Amino acid sequence: MSITNEQMIQMFTTMNKIRQFETRVQEFFADGRIPGFVHLYIGEEAIATGACATLRKEDCITSTHRGHGHLIAKGGDLKLMMAEIFGKKTGYCKGKGGSMHIAAVELGILGANGIVGGGGPIANGAALAFQYRGQDNVAVCFFGDGAANQGTTQEAMNLASAWSLPVVFVNENNGYGISCPTSKSMAITDIADRAAAYDMPGVVVDGNDVLAVYEAVSEAVRRAREGEGPSLIECKTYRWRGHFEGDACVYRDENEVQSWVERDPIRKLEEKLQEQGILSPEKSREIRDALAKELEAAVAFAEESPLPSVDELEEDVYA
Repeated sequence: MSITNEQMIQMFTTMNKIRQFETRVQEFFADGRIPGFVHLYIGEEAIATGACATLRKEDCITSTHRGHGHLIAKGGDLKLMMAEIFGKKTGYCKGKGGSMHIAAVELGILGANGIVGGGGPIANGAALAFQYRGQDNVAVCFFGDGAANQGTTQEAMNLASAWSLPVVFVNENNGYGISCPTSKSMAITDIADRAAAYDMPGVVVDGNDVLAVYEAVSEAVRRAREGEGPSLIECKTYRWRGHFEGDACVYRDENEVQSWVERDPIRKLEEKLQEQGILSPEKSREIRDALAKELEAAVAFAEESPLPSVDELEEDVYA
């Protein structure tokens, strides 16, 4: 699929928006200003950006506990996201979802999910609704390497294939399920190999190359829209931070971390665009400065917003 210069600059902007947002959340958590846990997307920005760039507003995504990047890439409002992470009433879920459960159905964001492997069945449900209504919309299910070993994920892929549902399964393989390396949790090297068992395409891409992700997901989305069924895209990547903020990361070697930091997906795209004369250093700085102002406005909004009141405790809670 062809891609315009404007689209590439927009991808660069989105990746930087995610990086700046996550960096501030990291700082706030370290200062004790955020309740609960946060799982950061730093280093994986190319996947959400490339995948969501192929989607329409009406298409749906299901996310994970490491979901801020997906939500931003799908069009999430930084103010409402930051307010939700701060536990404020003005957040997407009125402060009751927090970092791991942000949802915005009006944007096709069916929710981040604290359950490992929880997104597959939800994505199938959305896809079945699209199919039943005769709509050509698509559901994208983001899931990690840990979730790849969950029964829910395997069952979801099997059902999506059996019913030829318009689902794209996007695996973010960052090499670790919490502290367990994939080499110890599965016998295969490529999770995409499992697609053969469900008679769907399985593709491995460099998850730090936003254009490669875009190209692979574009083809999978095309197939889904045309009724050709689901696909599995495995994106090889790496999280720069721990599984969660506060993780001591004693299970990783610093040289390994540094080798992946040197493959920074944002720098990789920036250098490519500058080499091709698409993005000047001045334009790059202008984009980052504008994003910094947008982020500061989001932080101010979150800080000034009220907490939910006690009498709202049982509102909007379903269990």
